[in-house]
Amino acid sequence: MTTTKTNLFPEIENVISTLNFESISEERKIVLQPLIDFIQRKSDEQKEIRLNLICTHNSRRSHLSQVWAQTAAAHYGIQNVFCYSGGTEATAMFPMAAKTLAKQGFQIKTIADGNNPIYAIKYNENAHPIIGFSKTFDDDFNPQSEFAAILTCSSADQGCPFIAGAEKRIPITFEDPKAFDNTPQQAEKYEERSVQIATELFYVFSQIKQ
Repeated sequence: MTTTKTNLFPEIENVISTLNFESISEERKIVLQPLIDFIQRKSDEQKEIRLNLICTHNSRRSHLSQVWAQTAAAHYGIQNVFCYSGGTEATAMFPMAAKTLAKQGFQIKTIADGNNPIYAIKYNENAHPIIGFSKTFDDDFNPQSEFAAILTCSSADQGCPFIAGAEKRIPITFEDPKAFDNTPQQAEKYEERSVQIATELFYVFSQIKQ
């Protein structure tokens, strides 16, 4: 199969050039392997690859993970990848998560304001934007079957022992940058977490053989 690599916005390419797979420990690679296996199997079977990235409030880590996973698939030319996000409850995409992605080169447009804003997030000029807003993992916006549920926080992992419709349940948890909200380190810590998520998800997609 011929792969088509998507040209991303230059600022995003600059971030990608700094990602260091050697920073991922062997223990962490074991945690990531089930996701690699799921994507590889779906790719081999030429089936759609649906990933639902889940954390408690669908406000920070799950959005960062959704955006970077979709971007990694485009970067490596992995076809038929559809990334979603959700929470055990709906709140709102936290503004600093959106600001962090914008700083890292994504074009972000607010398409609806309110208590739960809706964002269109683009990684290149022509790709369909990623729609970012807070929702529960089983919201009608998300797939109802034939998807992998990726638990990005420990509380969602513990609170969701069963996720209806999921083919595979894969815990890949990240520390919450929320701990640094309203501190001088906030922007730095959100960027640090975003880079970690990007590094690990780009590593995952780099392992897929087509």
